[in-house]
Amino acid sequence: MKKLAEVEEAKSIMTEAQDWGIWRWLTEKRKVRLAADGCNEALSRAEKKVIESWPDDMRAAYQRLAAQDGAGKKPPHRKIDGELLEAVRKIKDALDEAERVRLDAEDIFDRADRALSTSMAKEGTRRAIEAWELREKAIRKAESAAKARTTA
Repeated sequence: MKKLAEVEEAKSIMTEAQDWGIWRWLTEKRKVRLAADGCNEALSRAEKKVIESWPDDMRAAYQRLAAQDGAGKKPPHRKIDGELLEAVRKIKDALDEAERVRLDAEDIFDRADRALSTSMAKEGTRRAIEAWELREKAIRKAESAAKARTTA
């Protein structure tokens, strides 16, 4: 996965924001929110593009796992190799973990905003950066798995 400009910009803003005081947070929170939203959208597009490029059997395995989690529609029943299903499960688990961390960061930001807490906002920036890095890593893992599958 090539570096995405939106991700790099959001990481830069969040890193800078770790040194902000309360007034800077209050005046710049819209900028931070827009950067974070742009980053999340760029990562979603990249993730979707990679999964759509997977061979049919990998996509079917992913759809089955998503349906089991209640996050997707039930795919047509077809036999899926257990080894493939486990490889796709690891990728899905990595993506799910990144999403959990992202939601945690969102929650921290919401609480920081209500409490006017810079320390909580700083923790939110660290969690947001962590979430984006986890998602980038998961997307790279998904790309590698697809390449390995198509060359095998």
